[in-house]
Amino acid sequence: MELSIVVSTRIDKYLWAARFYKTRSLAAEEIGKGRIKLNGQVAKASRDVKAGDQIELLRTGLITVIDVLQVSEQRGGAPQAQTLYRETAESIAAREKAQDIRRFTHEPAAAISQGRPTKRDRRSLEQARQSSPSWNDRWSAEV
Repeated sequence: MELSIVVSTRIDKYLWAARFYKTRSLAAEEIGKGRIKLNGQVAKASRDVKAGDQIELLRTGLITVIDVLQVSEQRGGAPQAQTLYRETAESIAAREKAQDIRRFTHEPAAAISQGRPTKRDRRSLEQARQSSPSWNDRWSAEV
């Protein structure tokens, strides 16, 4: 399947065609949240993308910077989509550094020593709640 190459297209359509987002509406939603920049400026979904532009994507807390090589309005397979852009060297280095940090840091859930309360703990919590006065048991002027 050959992709049809065009001169320019909407940025939401390009991000969908380049397989950064599964649907155009997801791409437009991310653009609306201000997570996409085109040539250093916050983009709108209707902005046109052309070859030579630079797009910054904020995904999973990491900024991915890509250079647009070709523009297509048609979504193809992953190998064809990868011919549409090139990730910058700085972006690749930042992504690999973030992967190393995630790989070598401790899992926060592993630091929890007690875990979930046992049945006995839950019963003692319920008894403590019942013995303490609740909001409805307080003195009121209406009573």
